[in-house]
Amino acid sequence: MRTALITGVTGQDGAYLAQLLLDEGYRVIGLMRRSASSDVVGERLRWLGVLDRVELVDANLIDLSSLIRVIEQHQPDEVYNLAAQSFVAASWQQPLLTGTVTGLGAANVLEAVRIVRPKARFYQASSSEMYGLIQAPVQDEHTPFYPRSPYAAAKLYAHWMTVNYRESFGLHASSGILFNHESPLRGIEFVTRKITDGVARIKLGLATELTLGNLDAKRDWGHARDYVRAMWRMLQQDEASDYVVATGRTTTIREFCRIAFECADLDWQRHVRTSASLVRPAEVDVLQGNADKARRVLGWVAETSLEQMAAEMVEADLARHRARARGLTQPAAHAPARGPSQPAGVAPQQPAGLGLIQPAEA
Repeated sequence: MRTALITGVTGQDGAYLAQLLLDEGYRVIGLMRRSASSDVVGERLRWLGVLDRVELVDANLIDLSSLIRVIEQHQPDEVYNLAAQSFVAASWQQPLLTGTVTGLGAANVLEAVRIVRPKARFYQASSSEMYGLIQAPVQDEHTPFYPRSPYAAAKLYAHWMTVNYRESFGLHASSGILFNHESPLRGIEFVTRKITDGVARIKLGLATELTLGNLDAKRDWGHARDYVRAMWRMLQQDEASDYVVATGRTTTIREFCRIAFECADLDWQRHVRTSASLVRPAEVDVLQGNADKARRVLGWVAETSLEQMAAEMVEADLARHRARARGLTQPAAHAPARGPSQPAGVAPQQPAGLGLIQPAEA
């Protein structure tokens, strides 16, 4: 049985990746940062019904010794570094923390792998935010980077360290330059989840309006469940490399609002307001990825449409608020995540506590 170590296992991507790897027959070790909110950190894994199948271990990206101990003890065949301070807006308020966890933290994991388990295969979660002030209308693996936030700058350091360890030490180290990917497991601080949660609140009479920032920013949005398949396939290749993972479709936040509100038979223009206080200090105006390499080499394609994903997220948020209204803190039963073949009108119930989980999961 192969063993995989996932940092950031309690986050959106970590939970979906753990589910995928368990289905593929792996033993999954999940690195968990000790937190004051430890009673809710496993909610995403619980929502997918895999919490009791993941071995959670204590360690921290900023403590190299803890990473070395975990890798020595569990001898993973594959290491997926998904942990980060991952909320872009917060990175301007916490630039040093973001650099330490998101940037240097990745270097710590690489160093621990090099010292203890150099034959293990390593995945680094790079980000389309690294493109920032885009240097080409559509971005691929050869497009120059121009980060526009402390988060993006930290991710870029981690990305190039992954390349450097591959070239300097011969590690099987790959980076996935993932464009925006969402799901019902997304943290409520992120704009897509903020929108779908707002739709649910308005539909249920808990709110009347939703305040957002720049509605004209354009993003290439896919489903996290699809994107973790690309992560796994990268580490199944004979040669390590870097891959853009994207749908190739770019959409404004304004259009995402329309799609999400229509899922609940609401007119977004009657409820959405804007505030200059929510606009980034340095905006990334548009991102659109070219995933031709991933399709050609990995055989990967996105399977879930933007409309399907938005419907799934709205329905999950409606279920969460209805559960709260009934005084429930957990759903009655676990349900698997909806696949693209399942009707868009059916979504698993989401536990109420999920909306409380913070995005930084190092």
